Amino acid sequence: MAEDPSKCVKEFRAEIPRADEDVLGSIRDWKNIHIAVDEETVWLKGFTDEQTVSAEIRQLPNFILYELREGLLFRKGALVPDKKMRTALLWSPIDKALRLTFPASNQNYFGIDEKVKVGLKPGSEEHPAFALLSIISEIKESIPAQPDFKLEKIEWTVINDKALFLGTPLLSLPGKAYWTRGGHLLPAGFEFEFKNMSSLLQRQYNKNLDKWLLWNEDGTYLPIKKEDLRPLSVSSFRLTEKTKEWI
Repeated sequence: MAEDPSKCVKEFRAEIPRADEDVLGSIRDWKNIHIAVDEETVWLKGFTDEQTVSAEIRQLPNFILYELREGLLFRKGALVPDKKMRTALLWSPIDKALRLTFPASNQNYFGIDEKVKVGLKPGSEEHPAFALLSIISEIKESIPAQPDFKLEKIEWTVINDKALFLGTPLLSLPGKAYWTRGGHLLPAGFEFEFKNMSSLLQRQYNKNLDKWLLWNEDGTYLPIKKEDLRPLSVSSFRLTEKTKEWI
C-alpha cells in the first residue's frame, strides 16, 4: 500500500543572505534550530510547523523558507523545486553560532558610563505589573488616601520628579507600569528583542544583583540601587514631599 503523503513529517530548510544574519537574533532562543554558512548564505534547519508560520519568521527580511524533499528545495506551495540542497555543511545550534555582542553606543540619556545597545519590541504575552513610575505632583493627594495595608506591601524611591513604586498588588495611581523579568523592569507591553538578553545584561551590568535595571522602550536604562528603596508609608511620602527631595 502506498504511503499517505499527508502523514509524512515535513522537513524544512531556509536561507538568508549573510549580510542580513544580524536579524536572526530574534529567533536565537529557538534552540531546535541549527545553522550553517557558506560563502554568501546562512542556512537554517530544524523548524517546527508552528515556527514556519510564526510572526518572527514573517518579519525576517530576505528570508526564504523551503520544504526539503529528496534533497530538493521547494518553496511553499510550489510544485517545481528551486534548487538542490547544499551538502557537506557544518551545522551548529543557533544559540551557539550567533554570539551576542555589546557594541559601544551613546543612547543612554540617563548618563550611565557603561552603555549597551539593546532593543525592546512589543511583546506577545501579557505579564502582571510589578512597578509603577508616577509623577509626584500628580499623586501627592492620592497617597494619604490609600489604606495602610496597601502601602505596607510597597517599596519606593524618588527619581527626579517621579516616584517609583515596586510590589504587588500595585497602587491604583496614574503612571507608567512595568513588569519584571530576571531583575529587569520592562515597560508594560514590551520585551527584549532577544529573549535571552536578560541574563547576559545582568551578568555584565548587575553582577552583585544589588540593583533593578529600569528600561525604556528605546533601549535606555537606569540602574536603581535596591538599598535606596524604602517601605512606603504616608509619613515617608509626606516627608519627601515636604523636603522636595526630587528637585
